[in-house]
Amino acid sequence: MSSTQTIAVVTGGRSGERDRSLLSGRSVRESLVRQGVPHVVLDPADEHFAEHVRTADVAFLAIAGQWAEDGKLQGLLDSLGVPYTGSGVMASAVGMHKPTAKSVVQAAGVPVLPHLLVRGGDDPEAAAKDAVARLGLPVIIKPPSEGGSIGVLVFRDPVELAAVLASGGDWLIEPFSSGTAVTCGVITRDGELSALPPLETLPTSAEFYDYTAKRDPNGHRYCCPAALSPSVTAAVQQAALDAHRALDCHGHSRSDFIVTESGEVFWLEVNTLPGLSPHGNLATMAHAAGIGYDDLIGLILAAAHRPGYRP
Repeated sequence: MSSTQTIAVVTGGRSGERDRSLLSGRSVRESLVRQGVPHVVLDPADEHFAEHVRTADVAFLAIAGQWAEDGKLQGLLDSLGVPYTGSGVMASAVGMHKPTAKSVVQAAGVPVLPHLLVRGGDDPEAAAKDAVARLGLPVIIKPPSEGGSIGVLVFRDPVELAAVLASGGDWLIEPFSSGTAVTCGVITRDGELSALPPLETLPTSAEFYDYTAKRDPNGHRYCCPAALSPSVTAAVQQAALDAHRALDCHGHSRSDFIVTESGEVFWLEVNTLPGLSPHGNLATMAHAAGIGYDDLIGLILAAAHRPGYRP
């Protein structure tokens, strides 16, 4: 990390994950202070953001959610000629839209769960009936382009499912599995991609790792490395690497999986800008791999894209 560069820590934003983004931003800032790296903190929600960020040497994206992780912020930075950490416009946009990401990753040979995409204008009762017939019960539904477990719900009653679908909006529907929830980070070290030790998330206050459990320190606990057999661990790590490459991600990412009782591994989604709290998933996995938090921040920054066109 060069001490002559000015780093713009980009955090906050306008998404439903603003609180998580601000936590990441504070954590990154504290790391840069410890390392003596000149920096400023900028918020895309500020009307003068563009004129300020264009003076930075590199934008460190400590931010998540819509208008930030979905390619829109990346497109602005590309247009301004500002290098930034993480993936480019295409990978960010595709990765944020779960149904599209699943199609791309599945085409690369990574197993995914069957799913249905219900549009806002679809007949809710017919859609619920079709979901039950094709996926069974229970099912889990998610907004197609949200992160942080926002809006994720589980249904065991088709009538209740139809009622939620009738509320409007698009929904991704998948079968709900009670298997092991696992996440696996991918980082770039010395120009080479490597998968971190998988982490198992164990909710303690909910049926699954939902929005509330994710934000309550007492609502979950981590097990890292995850309690998986060596062969399943290797399968998760390979799938995380394969998904990262298939989506054309850059620098770092984190993929979420469900591992069934029989040991089958199914890819669920990617986080192209995973949270950067020192006690969060990515930092916990890095620690298990012998990578300290400040070193992790250095690796992410070192992998920042340089100026030039990219998809």
